[in-house]
Amino acid sequence: MKAESGFEIQPVYGPGVPGEFPYTRGVYPTMYTERPWTMRQYAGFGTAAESNARYHQLLAAGTTGLSVAFDLPTQMGYDSDDPIAHGEVGKVGVAIDSIDDMRRLFDGIPLDQVSTSMTINAPGSVLLLLYQLVAEEQGVPGTALNGTIQNDILKEYIARGTYIFPPKPSLRLVADTFAYCRAEVPRWNTISISGYHMAEAGATPAQEIAFTLANGIEYVRAAIDAGLAVDDFAPRLSFFFVARTTLLEEIAKFRAARRMWARIMREEFGAQNPKSLMLRFHTQTAGVQLTAQQPEVNLIRVAIQALGAVAGGTQSLHTNSYDEALALPTEKSARLALRTQQVLAYESGLTATVDPFAGSYAIEAMTDAVEELATGLIEQVFSYGSAVDAIEQGFQKREIETSAYRIANEIDAGERVVVGLNRFTVDGEEKYEPLRVDPAIEAAQAARLAQLRTDRDGAAVEAALADLAKAAQGTQNVLPSMRDALRLRATVGEVCHTLRGVWGVYHPVERF
Repeated sequence: MKAESGFEIQPVYGPGVPGEFPYTRGVYPTMYTERPWTMRQYAGFGTAAESNARYHQLLAAGTTGLSVAFDLPTQMGYDSDDPIAHGEVGKVGVAIDSIDDMRRLFDGIPLDQVSTSMTINAPGSVLLLLYQLVAEEQGVPGTALNGTIQNDILKEYIARGTYIFPPKPSLRLVADTFAYCRAEVPRWNTISISGYHMAEAGATPAQEIAFTLANGIEYVRAAIDAGLAVDDFAPRLSFFFVARTTLLEEIAKFRAARRMWARIMREEFGAQNPKSLMLRFHTQTAGVQLTAQQPEVNLIRVAIQALGAVAGGTQSLHTNSYDEALALPTEKSARLALRTQQVLAYESGLTATVDPFAGSYAIEAMTDAVEELATGLIEQVFSYGSAVDAIEQGFQKREIETSAYRIANEIDAGERVVVGLNRFTVDGEEKYEPLRVDPAIEAAQAARLAQLRTDRDGAAVEAALADLAKAAQGTQNVLPSMRDALRLRATVGEVCHTLRGVWGVYHPVERF
């Protein structure tokens, strides 16, 4: 590619080869020089039909991958008509209760032509199976599906809280999903090991990658203990990180994380397949850094955060909308967020050369510093025995809360500047009209569920759920039984309640 001044921009500058161990400079030799990252926009609200309309708008605007946000009842494995779901249906994502809703969600979207990410954890396998069933109805086999389920339950115990089952059966469900997808949905990324939510809870960049990679080690161990060979599942592992406004440190963080994971997989687990060593990751800009004050300033924050993710070598990216500190994004603000990525991809020149910040004295020194700090934290995690043992002792949670408290104090004292919040404020900001979710959708969703239970073969559903319970009590993979029940129109809540009946629920113990 030629620069505007006329000279040729080289695809790679300096020593160190991108696409080769330890992948500090990127997991692929050409990175964005042949095609840009996948541009995802995280979206979902209200009913499946409303979210479907937003997906069509985003695809028309040029997004190259879908990313589904689910409401809290769905994330916790409850149906919309469950009393515990009252007031939360469709509020922070879309309500999905059954295969009927999943059909509406992807109506008119060819699932063999899009890559879909689903931010779902405890019931991640349930939503994946619903997606597979809907694809089969479109005539698309599981072998043709591309996408990711988050399926990262360990970070829920640390930072987010949308867990259902205790850690051990939860890890079994993750391992069962690995095995199932290897046979049935081989191109699917079976887990997105997430540091994003820990960062949003207050983790530093070093803590974010340390605790994320420690969880990754735990998942690899669980899969190996379940009888899987490391190179059979490791190529489908993926990761999920935040991108903050601290640009240089974030670029260094991504480079350090790649290098650390490659060494862990080779040295600790003996992985031979190069794809098993590659830390491929999705990035989302930092929602926690957006402000309700002067929300238009968030456009600048998101652009800087996105720049860090791209310069750091992300494989896919979601850019937050400027109004997310106030409400669900409007159609216009979601489109502006996507345009931010498109400007970076097509106007900035960032895609002309691989790892453009490599060789910077600051970046190289920061990469080493982040790696050193993160390595020390991983050693602390495993001094407890395992990542799960450390979680149960509250180590990661305490460390994150301490960091969050320190940062909050610095902001309150004005030592850390947040433009529009503690400096450069204005009086009488203009009124903003947010997008609102109609509370009537809860009653409508409940009515659809009542009709579903009337129309389906209830006896067949009960028998299928009994088979699922039997599988959960034993050692066989639970996903085939789960799929059979969902095909018969069992609901997400019914499937999760069946597993609750066998595995129980997790109750955290606070340790001070």
